[in-house]
This record gives sequence, structure tokens and C-alpha cells, in this order.
Amino acid sequence: MNKAQLIDAIAAKSGMTKADAKKSLDATIDAVSEALKGGDRVALVGFGSFSVSERSARTGRNPQTGKEIKIAAKKVVKFKPGAELQV
Repeated sequence: MNKAQLIDAIAAKSGMTKADAKKSLDATIDAVSEALKGGDRVALVGFGSFSVSERSARTGRNPQTGKEIKIAAKKVVKFKPGAELQV
């Protein structure tokens, strides 16, 4: 499912127009992104939780040349599914 299909599904299940469903989805994504950038954890009961984790620096390998490269430390988003979401 891509974003357009998700918007269609939201509109169909909620009775909203597609334009309103798109605005709602965009607002939700923006709110979650801002919270994660601020270092907060976002928990949606029954769906799951998003959190930010620090990935340490490490040494990798270029698959084309085989040369070792240094991969810098960075922050990554982690998602842990809730009990109702797990298949």
C-alpha cells in the first residue's frame, strides 16, 4: 500500500473526502516527525510506538571494491508494533 492508497482507504472508512483524508494524514506524519526530532517517543496504543535510537559508528565494506569504509554514527527511528498489529 502506498500513500495514495492509504488516503483512499482513510477516506472510504471515515466518510471524509480524499482531500480531507490527505490533510489528516499529512498532519499526522508531520506531528510524529516533529515529536521524534525533538527526542520524544510516540506511542499509539494498539498500533505501536516510534522512538529514536542512536546507532554507533562502525566499519563497513564497499561491496564493489571490497575496501573498508567508516560509517558515521547517526540517529535512526525504530518502530515496535503493538500487540494488535502483530500478524
